[in-house]
Amino acid sequence: MATSADRAADDLVINTIRFLAVDMVEKANSGHPGAPMALAPLAYLLWTRHLRFDPQDPAWPDRDRFVLSAGHASALLYAMLHLSGYDLPMAELQRFRQFGSKTPGHPEHGHTPGIETTTGPLGQGFGNAVGMAIAQRKAAAAFNRDGYPLFDYRIWVVASDGDMMEGVCSEAASLAGHLQLGNLKVFYDDNHISLDGPTGLSFGDDVPQRFAAYGWRVERVADVNDLEAMDAAIAAVEAETERPSLVAVRTIIGYGAPTKQNTAKAHGSPLGKEETEGAKKFFGWPLEPTFLVPPEAVAAFTPARERGGRLRTAWQELWQRYQAAFPAAAADLGPRLAGKLPEGWHEALPSFSPADGAMATRVASGKVINAIAAKLPQLCGGAADLASSNETLIKGEDNFEPGKPGGRNLYFGVREHAMGSALSGLALSRLWLPYGGTFLIFSDYMRPPIRLACLMKLQVIYVFTHDSIFLGEDGPTHQPISQLASLRSLPGMTVIRPAEACETAAAWRTAIENREGPTALVLTRQALPILEETRERAAAGVPRGAYVLAEPEPAGAGGSSVGTSSGGSSAAAAGLPELLLLATGSEVSIAYEAAKRLAAQGVRVRLVSMPSWELFDRQPAAYRDEVLPPAVRKRLAIEAAAPFGWHRYVGLEGEVHGIEGFGASAPAKQLYEPYGFTPEQVADRALRLLGRHG
Repeated sequence: MATSADRAADDLVINTIRFLAVDMVEKANSGHPGAPMALAPLAYLLWTRHLRFDPQDPAWPDRDRFVLSAGHASALLYAMLHLSGYDLPMAELQRFRQFGSKTPGHPEHGHTPGIETTTGPLGQGFGNAVGMAIAQRKAAAAFNRDGYPLFDYRIWVVASDGDMMEGVCSEAASLAGHLQLGNLKVFYDDNHISLDGPTGLSFGDDVPQRFAAYGWRVERVADVNDLEAMDAAIAAVEAETERPSLVAVRTIIGYGAPTKQNTAKAHGSPLGKEETEGAKKFFGWPLEPTFLVPPEAVAAFTPARERGGRLRTAWQELWQRYQAAFPAAAADLGPRLAGKLPEGWHEALPSFSPADGAMATRVASGKVINAIAAKLPQLCGGAADLASSNETLIKGEDNFEPGKPGGRNLYFGVREHAMGSALSGLALSRLWLPYGGTFLIFSDYMRPPIRLACLMKLQVIYVFTHDSIFLGEDGPTHQPISQLASLRSLPGMTVIRPAEACETAAAWRTAIENREGPTALVLTRQALPILEETRERAAAGVPRGAYVLAEPEPAGAGGSSVGTSSGGSSAAAAGLPELLLLATGSEVSIAYEAAKRLAAQGVRVRLVSMPSWELFDRQPAAYRDEVLPPAVRKRLAIEAAAPFGWHRYVGLEGEVHGIEGFGASAPAKQLYEPYGFTPEQVADRALRLLGRHG
């Protein structure tokens, strides 16, 4: 039993945590003080007695992961990082939520040492944690050997009432229970308060019962301030290995604030001077100075730091012995830890030619995955119940499931949102190169994790198939229109929409070598012809985003009039085309036939395949001007999607032929003519643009 002296020592540290958070919020005049005030006892026990970490090496591969899914309580996490010895000095706590600080309003991975993932949008951290748990299970299966437990870490999560309300949390929890992820430990901050007031206004779930139904172990703690009960619950779930665990912890938001505790007023606003003073008096804490850290509070974290340092040193020694004992496995693992790809992996990429016949780019993508899988053991992925349609299965490999943690094929079920979040968790391990497939239209269901993957610069590959109205009979509910423009609008996202199989292979290589952020591969359901020109040029052209695919010789070469096109005469005199025809994906083959028709009518036309705007925009200006000569101002872009954004490439004198409305249910071949996507229609539009007819 703890003595009164022990409890006083514990309370000193807990109150240090509480009031570091309160003072951060007060100084910034912005933030969320209530959750840190309530959760300080849990954080203290977890970080000082159970969590395995080493501030001297925040990226130590076998560290435990701590995920604050309730990212609005960021002041709590910053207090813990500071007290634990991470490189987060007091000056940064005092700059909470200020421009350029290491303490932004919500935790940001890669910005602040010790932050495992970017959280704030509720439920996302929870979903990431499921991916982290999958990553650990896979790493243990791939690399652990008897006596060599290289990967034995746990994932600890703090989630709020708001997290539990979000659909992604339900999706991810259901998946975690099914997969029996016993390395996942979640604390549910059950304070009965959300921003609008009591959770009873909209939320009456028995959350522990719900998680029990998902197959989780469930513990309950009636009062977070009961340190013995809280510590016992942590120890109980720490020992659990067969099921994910939920500890439902009853807390009082803003605990200690005289009038604001247990109310929404403690959630998302500073307490204010009087309430802060009242809370400090309640706990017997000095009113001044602010940001007080007694030496005893720092000392309380010393054993945890030292323990973590010893564990990290032991792990490094284990890794050294492992390399000698298991050289083949170490030869795989070493480059992964260093962020490198296997030498010569790209030599396994398949080649395609017109002799292969027409092929959907989703089919070509599946062939690429299966060709490179043996050379890229870190590659793993699946789909949201669409693996056979998205062509994402790795043939001959196990499925990841209970009893088969080494499986490379991941079945996410109809859970696009959870899939997106889990993919990010996998990528955060740095050991796996994850991909996930669904129809392009359903990318909307996973928009939040895609956005956060961009923010974190995670290498995730999204395989989005059925990319246009030409998927056919499923109709406008499944035919994407705005999704391409939406994905392209995300900073850090690379969108690649290949024209056929050769471009698809090049797109996969580009995605695998893109270490700066996520890549969306946008692929067709319908078969597309493989062009000789793409066979020759795609490997070099796709990584540059756009390239000259064809410039068919015009009939009566050298003598055709350029009509009334502005700038046309000077362009022709310089040997340039009079028209640029731009296209992506399945529309490239349509544009290819249209270009031949235009050439037959004497038009000097250049066809540019433009699979990726983002890659093209990164090229030097000289290359961009070489592909799209500024002197050629008559330009026509065609893409079976919303035209938003194309005008940056076609200019004031160009046109964009896209789709302004929704699609229709019909066989794909019946949709080209009504929407203006036949070669004849494209050629006629080009001639009108040039002033030639119509």
